[in-house]
Amino acid sequence: MTPPHLVCLDIDGTTVNHEGALSEAVRTAVRRVADAGHHVTIATGRAIIGTLPVLDRLGLTTGFAVCANGAVTVRLDPSLDDGYEVVEAVTFDPAPALRLLREEFPSALVAVEELGVGFKVSAPFPDGELDGTPRVVPFDELTATPVTRLTIRDPESTSEEFLERTERIGLHGVEYAVGWSAWLDINPEGVSKAAALEGVRRRIGVEPMHTLAVGDQRNDLEMLRWAARGVAMGNAPDEVKAAADEVTGHVDDDGLVAVLESLP
Repeated sequence: MTPPHLVCLDIDGTTVNHEGALSEAVRTAVRRVADAGHHVTIATGRAIIGTLPVLDRLGLTTGFAVCANGAVTVRLDPSLDDGYEVVEAVTFDPAPALRLLREEFPSALVAVEELGVGFKVSAPFPDGELDGTPRVVPFDELTATPVTRLTIRDPESTSEEFLERTERIGLHGVEYAVGWSAWLDINPEGVSKAAALEGVRRRIGVEPMHTLAVGDQRNDLEMLRWAARGVAMGNAPDEVKAAADEVTGHVDDDGLVAVLESLP
């Protein structure tokens, strides 16, 4: 009998396309893997509030999910009022990083996550870019309490410019990942999807050799290297493909399906 695998799936650009659409082929493949007894675990940069609708569409009501790039781990349980409970949330003081970033990106938008609620923001973000209903607050309130994630967004810049300038200023005591647009997520030091997934793996007792991860962006790099089998999507940047053990098809061509169908 095949041992259950821990199957770790990014959401955007992997499980759903860049318009947020979930294809029936992907949904069916995920259900088939879950029904076969494998532990399908979503690992995403999304907040809890943005992850739950995808879990619902996939029919995943038990197990675990990793949110906020690994800062938050939830246990899914349909008997709970909200259908989940937070089992780990790692926070940090966003003020030092934000002071540096404001000097380098003075016109950028800033958001901090409110766990299970949404985001507090310095000014409105482009429509649809943040989960929930963002709440505009005075700047001082953004740094008033520890947070699980700090997000910087500059609609006028490119991801390449963001990466170059972020590396130039140097950020210490935090982890950061630049997205496909001029979008920078900052998490507590030591936090990553990989670290959170290792915690899940130990909780459920899956052997390291039975771990599979699929992703498409720089915040998936550690996860792909951590898994016994790390798969990059065809739409991933070259550096992400280079970190993976293999590359599958583009998200628009349901590249995830072939990976899931290869599981025993």
